[in-house]
Amino acid sequence: MFLGIDIGTSAVKAVLLAPDGQVASSGSAPLRISRPHPLWSEQQPQDWWDATLAAVQQLPTTQRAAVAAVGLSGQMHGATVLDAAGEPLRPAILWNDGRAFAQCAALEAAEPRSRAITGNIAMPGFTAPKLLWLQQHEPALFARIARVLLPKDYVRLRMTGEYLSDVSDSAGTLWLDVGARRWSAAMLTACGLAESQMPGLVEGSAQAGRLRASIATQLGVPVVPVAGGGGDNAAGAVGAGVVRAGQAMLSLGTSGVIFVANDEFLPYPEGAVHAFCHALPGRWHQMAVMLSAASCLDWVARLGGFADVPAALAAAAKHAPDQAVPLFLPYLSGERTPHNDPHARGVFFGLHHDTDAAALVRSVLEGVALAYRDGLRVLTQGGATIADLNLIGGGARSGQWASLLASALERPLLVRDGAEVGPALGAARLAALCVGHASESQLCAPPPLIRVIEPQPAQVDRLRERYARFRQLYHALRDQFPREVTPR
Repeated sequence: MFLGIDIGTSAVKAVLLAPDGQVASSGSAPLRISRPHPLWSEQQPQDWWDATLAAVQQLPTTQRAAVAAVGLSGQMHGATVLDAAGEPLRPAILWNDGRAFAQCAALEAAEPRSRAITGNIAMPGFTAPKLLWLQQHEPALFARIARVLLPKDYVRLRMTGEYLSDVSDSAGTLWLDVGARRWSAAMLTACGLAESQMPGLVEGSAQAGRLRASIATQLGVPVVPVAGGGGDNAAGAVGAGVVRAGQAMLSLGTSGVIFVANDEFLPYPEGAVHAFCHALPGRWHQMAVMLSAASCLDWVARLGGFADVPAALAAAAKHAPDQAVPLFLPYLSGERTPHNDPHARGVFFGLHHDTDAAALVRSVLEGVALAYRDGLRVLTQGGATIADLNLIGGGARSGQWASLLASALERPLLVRDGAEVGPALGAARLAALCVGHASESQLCAPPPLIRVIEPQPAQVDRLRERYARFRQLYHALRDQFPREVTPR
């Protein structure tokens, strides 16, 4: 068996991959986000570890005893700062935290080659601007930082005692020379940091530590190697079989991503497209990233007083496809692609007396779909060539939403076996590669196709018209969004 663990934002997920490549079992443990101030988003590293133990311990005992390797994936960009003893100095600052917007400009001014080195525009969610924020606003704490780790690599530290990371996750820090797949001395210097404060780098399918005996006992597994793993999107792509140039996936999770695999480094920072290393050697990828996707549905379900998300979806499904609903801008946490605007905010536009809670849910489903279309637009402008587009993530379970997505993008979506498992499955595959269980072509083939979701002609025409107004609405309101001040 091969154990894959994904340190997500809302939960830690664990899966066991059988020798034949099928998912044998899975477990999950929830996580909570703290938002103590506007623009802030934090989690306690200890919570990741507690949830990891809980998720793995849900798996069958006999299957855990057969584990031959462990793979890790996780939410990207989280700034986990540690002292010399390896203890967290403060809560981790997450990928959807927007406080460091001013530091982005400061970073690019300090190192004018930033975009050429990293392939990316500086955004507040990335790790480097967060460290500049700490340097400015928490200088005493900054002086005590001995190491900086990403979320999954903090879990690795707890598992193995090793300070190691993989290049796909590290590409999202803005400290990596992404084309060369190594730390950039220039980018670290611009943040007042040294390479000695960074973890060692490996490829995602290489070994990056070994379980400590005491931890193996807690997890109920043997003392086995731990693979480098990957950032959640790169690992999710490995799980979906999106590893060769032109293969692509749409991830419908807490955040939203369209991910395209490439055989070369293809940056397009002017479109706020991300260009990172893939989790497999010699490959890169492009991403359009939206900060709020399925999290918008969770939010509107609470807002509308529904018992849960399925109840909200059931109510929305009763709306006729051509029934008017408000336009929704899904920028509850700001936005990355294509706007790079941490101040952008969610908007319902076109409310009237007949607008009910079910209409708001339908509005959210459409607004998120239109934001994906916005991301696809700039990806293609940035040179992305997309063949098949696979749908993964928890949101893939909703046929109603999947149909809206296919119609908004005007292209079919492929749903494959294990689509809901995503990054944890990819982490398990990287674990299997790490110990040479099978070849990449055998392990990383796309999972079996379950169904193809075709665009609906009537929806295509309606959503095309709504998309034009969707884009106009953001640009009309952009200068009206409040510029929130980060607390000192």
